[in-house]
Amino acid sequence: MDLEAKRALGSSGRGELPSDFFPTYSAFANTNGGLVLLGVAERHDGTLEVLGIPEPQRVQKNLWDSLNNPQRVSSNILTDADVQVVDVDGKNIIQVRVPRALRTQRPIFIGSNPMRGTYRRNHEGDYLCPDDVVRRMLAEQRDETRDADVLERFGMDDVNKETFRQYRQRYAARTPDHPWAREDDPSFLKAIGGWRRDRETEKEGLTAAGLLMFGNLNAIKEKFPFYMLDYQERPDAKRDLRWVDRLTTDGAWSGNLFDFYHLVFPRLVRDLKVPFALRGDTRVEETAVHEALREALVNTLIHADYTGRASVLVVKRPDLFGFRNPGTMRLPVDAVLQGGHSDCRNRRLQDMFRYVGLGEQAGSGIPKIRSAWKGQHWAAPDIQDQTEPLEQTLFTLRTVSLLPGDVMRGLETRFGTAEMAEVTEVQRLALVTVATEGKVSHPRLVGMIDQHPRDVSLALNALVRKGWLESSGAHKRTVYYFPGEPPKAADNGFGPDEPEVAPAGVASTATSEQSGPSSVQSAPSSVQSDSTVAEVSPPLTAEEEALAASLRSRKRISPAQLQEGILKLCGGRYLTLPQLASLTGKAPSTLRIHHLRPLVDQGRLVLRYPDAPTHPHQAYAANGQATGSHA
Repeated sequence: MDLEAKRALGSSGRGELPSDFFPTYSAFANTNGGLVLLGVAERHDGTLEVLGIPEPQRVQKNLWDSLNNPQRVSSNILTDADVQVVDVDGKNIIQVRVPRALRTQRPIFIGSNPMRGTYRRNHEGDYLCPDDVVRRMLAEQRDETRDADVLERFGMDDVNKETFRQYRQRYAARTPDHPWAREDDPSFLKAIGGWRRDRETEKEGLTAAGLLMFGNLNAIKEKFPFYMLDYQERPDAKRDLRWVDRLTTDGAWSGNLFDFYHLVFPRLVRDLKVPFALRGDTRVEETAVHEALREALVNTLIHADYTGRASVLVVKRPDLFGFRNPGTMRLPVDAVLQGGHSDCRNRRLQDMFRYVGLGEQAGSGIPKIRSAWKGQHWAAPDIQDQTEPLEQTLFTLRTVSLLPGDVMRGLETRFGTAEMAEVTEVQRLALVTVATEGKVSHPRLVGMIDQHPRDVSLALNALVRKGWLESSGAHKRTVYYFPGEPPKAADNGFGPDEPEVAPAGVASTATSEQSGPSSVQSAPSSVQSDSTVAEVSPPLTAEEEALAASLRSRKRISPAQLQEGILKLCGGRYLTLPQLASLTGKAPSTLRIHHLRPLVDQGRLVLRYPDAPTHPHQAYAANGQATGSHA
């Protein structure tokens, strides 16, 4: 859970609810929840200082009055138990626990306009959501399922006949006596949810599920312009984008979900070792790992938000399988890992796969995958719910031993055999994870082991005190690593600089054994191809150098302060996104989405290449102070 400290003393020093509480309330509710401490200040080094609130009752009353005022905030999702006065060293502070809002409650926004008052949490603070993000929240709020809409002017001509024939054939083979198997094509499609008549509007036609499952690519992309499916088999356990086999939506095949599944699943499992086993007189051809990979692939397809800008991506590497789908999870990560809960985004797609024996019952898929991985003594699956740079869910299944012998020997060499024999189970797993993944975090470790979160915290803190691990970051974003070996970019299997938008005309299907760069790899990104900070021209003045150093050193900074700093640095010169990221110490995606884009829209920054916003050498200058050529 994220944490935010606010002084909350007011001008009188007796206590006052700060105005910036509500952006934080909105951001926590719309992301993953968090804890707000009123009467506490955060120092520059990230440590907390208890100030206390002399009159906490007054602040509490103001808090409840504001939360229950629909003109102030859209909804109150707090209970009495979420707001507590806590005595810390003889001083009263107010602890406000903001839960993650339910899908049906989001967006939680300030004022009366969700487009202007919806915030979400990002690494450096609370940020206003772009309009498209708010629209997706509103759509998720209304719709139990996103794939049941009747699509006007889409009909049977948009259905790929061969795909549909193969589906019907599989359905009949599995349930030959079912009455649906004897229906004609339109009736069968209606029975499984691919065709529907809206009783209110009397409109009739293909559903979104029918189009996605059985449609032709051109028709699918008419409705879902960012739709892209991508499978990549990579030869090395590295973050590069070199592949030996690739299947993507290039027009060489139907491009629909049913065919993607049947083309990708055999590729995923073709190198798995199948031990000889019999069930009665019949040889068992699949293992629990086969079933787990089938479940992961189907889950990726049925939970994807096909209105999102990220692509569906499946990666196979010697050391892992990676599954990415556009859209964040509808449930918190811990609820998904626990199992028994389901809030599928595309329930009709889920039904269609289930009708032909693909996919588990609601809420049982992830526990089954975890069980299969545990049975192989492999590292626990890792689920990440990301909102930046795009909304996406990443599911990584590593095929490395939970306690590999070579890693254990390396740890014994580093820390001593006798010393390693004394560590706890949690500490051993933390050290192995750092050795294999480069870092570990509290949430990652909690998801890997059946231990109370407090025991995990104590184990990590003990390793830091012993000098075996160092840490960086604050609160839930704290990561732990070996001393002097800060982590590099996270390797979750998907590789660096993945495309943010499904591009038109991506690379064609590759089935040859000749490895080579994909079109994604060969297209230079602005980060890779632009000049370095050392080439800033004209050079920074001493005052500007001091400003940049101040921006880099501040873990917490308001958007207004950061934007003013950007404008000063861009005065009289063009700066690229990588240069600004290096100067300010902020993530490139955060700068681009939350700061540079708004400043350009406001006319306070100008583009070096105004006619080509996505130019790989794009740069920014303060309006009226731009220098340099456009060449």
